[in-house]
Amino acid sequence: MLGDCSAITFSFTTNPERAKAFYTNTLGLSFLNQDDYALVFNVNGALLRVSLVPEHVPTPHPILGWQVPDIAAAVKKLAQAGVTFERYPFLEQDELGIWTSPDGVAKVAFFKDPDGNVLSLTQA
Repeated sequence: MLGDCSAITFSFTTNPERAKAFYTNTLGLSFLNQDDYALVFNVNGALLRVSLVPEHVPTPHPILGWQVPDIAAAVKKLAQAGVTFERYPFLEQDELGIWTSPDGVAKVAFFKDPDGNVLSLTQA
């Protein structure tokens, strides 16, 4: 039923100006619009709605991720833009913070937006 429909993903912010700067300037997403409820960004044809909330407790799990062709290059570029990649004691990560799946197929790096929402990069 929904297989032919476009997906919309959601995130949350308590500071829309800071979120807008991060998603546009740091991540390079196209800002579409803002109303009293959310900031809306184009994520390569999908929509990201960053909902405006008075309080927010982020989950410890990724809410949004991107598949990238070269994860090491993407991590280095985002790090140069000021992004800090997360380190998890339960994952073996390389010097860039990239975890490789046990089968060696997927490589994943995790980072947070200014509101603490976990985002990820994956190369598979």
